[in-house]
Amino acid sequence: MNVPEKLINFRVYNEGNDQLGVADVTLPNFESMTETIKGAGLAGEIDSPVLGHYGSMEAEFNWRTLYENNLSFVAPKAFTFDLRGANQVKDSESGEYVVQAVKCVIRGVPKNTETGKLDVGTLSDTKNTFEVDYIKISIDGKERVELDKYNYICKVDGVDYLSAVREALGL
Repeated sequence: MNVPEKLINFRVYNEGNDQLGVADVTLPNFESMTETIKGAGLAGEIDSPVLGHYGSMEAEFNWRTLYENNLSFVAPKAFTFDLRGANQVKDSESGEYVVQAVKCVIRGVPKNTETGKLDVGTLSDTKNTFEVDYIKISIDGKERVELDKYNYICKVDGVDYLSAVREALGL
């Protein structure tokens, strides 16, 4: 049995270039859009999720220092980030550690930039927040989740839940 323990480390790439800043990233939440259904035939109300549709999704990049790379993310345009990490997984049978590749691709437009503070010998706590319209997460090369809001794609474990919607819309 494999037991996932922790993220060993990760790197942030933008447009194929390694960002020189040190960051931690808060990935977006997948919160379904819902509509309350009530009426005859139901014993109460149901918040029914809209198939393959999610509310506003944000990703936050927290940088240790105010640096030229994180300032360029103020531009009002889409940015694509490639986050590549390595999970530490314990193989409980052999007792050995296994490294598991994690890849997360995010596309978004800047919503907020906090330039942080300037204080001697401390972090500046610079933060960029992006509105995410595309995200794909793969583990060990296997695509687990892909959401593309502009192109009606919502894949989870290989199943595209919006393929019939695209067909119905003539896309």
